[in-house]
Amino acid sequence: MDDKLWFTLFLLAKKGATKQPIKISSTKFCEELNVSQQTASRRLQELEKLGYITREIKRQGQLIKITRKGEDLLKELYYGLKTIFEEKPTIIRLEGEVFTGLGEGRFYLSLEPYKNQILEKLGFVPYPGTLNLKLRNKTDLEIRKMLKSFSGIKISGFKNNLRTYGDATCYPVIINNKISGAIIFAQRTHYGDDVLEVIAPVCLREVLNLNDGDIVVLTIDIRQFAKY
Repeated sequence: MDDKLWFTLFLLAKKGATKQPIKISSTKFCEELNVSQQTASRRLQELEKLGYITREIKRQGQLIKITRKGEDLLKELYYGLKTIFEEKPTIIRLEGEVFTGLGEGRFYLSLEPYKNQILEKLGFVPYPGTLNLKLRNKTDLEIRKMLKSFSGIKISGFKNNLRTYGDATCYPVIINNKISGAIIFAQRTHYGDDVLEVIAPVCLREVLNLNDGDIVVLTIDIRQFAKY
């Protein structure tokens, strides 16, 4: 997103627009942004079009609320800044509850371009399927967002005669202190932010004797991402 839009969204957040709709005077807001009234209005329109804010036009001004999408964008920036200005944790842990997913991982991880890249960049051929974990508390959800602020290991998408396949990003982990694997964030997914998909060279359900409802611990050494 354009840097000027970032700042506009940041200013709205400072005014409390993440918590409740706030009333904005066009005249005063353009002064705070140090731009013309037309430019300030255009930025708000662009943020609304991108889905980062909602607007309700009133006679005395506009009621503006930052959406969940806009809040997530600001949090992504926040975690990115934390990694620059604060001491980084060396080890982070996530806990998730096993559940049966949609089964799409089996198809995608069977595709040679994905398999070859995972072997080259992560050092293993992935078992054709993901272990799906549901995050259970706010702390783990925040850690997930922090993890995504790191660059990770990029798995590039590709095209074939049938369709285009999207990019993905991987983060190496240790599963239950026993097996090396990776969290994989697909560019296109049907899951929400409370779900993690984990890949490994083996069937994790079988090797770790996992059933739906079991808790799995993922350990991540943050220092490894400095080299990617």
